[in-house]
Amino acid sequence: MINLKEIKNKIFKKENLYFLVLLFFIFSVDRYSKIKIIENFNDNVFFVNEFLNFDLVWNTGIGFGLLSSDSSLYYNLISLLIFTVIIFLIFLGLKSDKFDKTIFSVIIGGALGNFYDRITFKAVPDFIDFHYGNFHWFTFNAADIFITIGIICFIMKEIFIKSN
Repeated sequence: MINLKEIKNKIFKKENLYFLVLLFFIFSVDRYSKIKIIENFNDNVFFVNEFLNFDLVWNTGIGFGLLSSDSSLYYNLISLLIFTVIIFLIFLGLKSDKFDKTIFSVIIGGALGNFYDRITFKAVPDFIDFHYGNFHWFTFNAADIFITIGIICFIMKEIFIKSN
């Protein structure tokens, strides 16, 4: 049986509070960036330089616009899958060492930012558009950056740092 008091005590242990603060900070940076973009660039493209634009695009798929669909059933299934992955990552983060907790906090902070948008807007606002000439990379947001950095750090750790 699930003991909520025990779960609460594990989450709010002193060592976990630092990682919750990091997670909340990342979530807040993502929210702030998206609010500013939504307020200022709804129908505009802001050209930063020849390689970067800010252009608001609403993404119903997962990271970088993959698996986008107009089907509400498909959207809800993907949202449920994302929610399940976030819960699993929180569970892994609570059981991991400090280095891994940091990595999981970065990933979860970004994932919660995008999940919040999925629930609130029924789509995720993506706005960072890197391009070279006519080739445009996937449009993404701050949460996608944090998720990607966390995943790269996790992979690099697994490859280069031996655990005993």
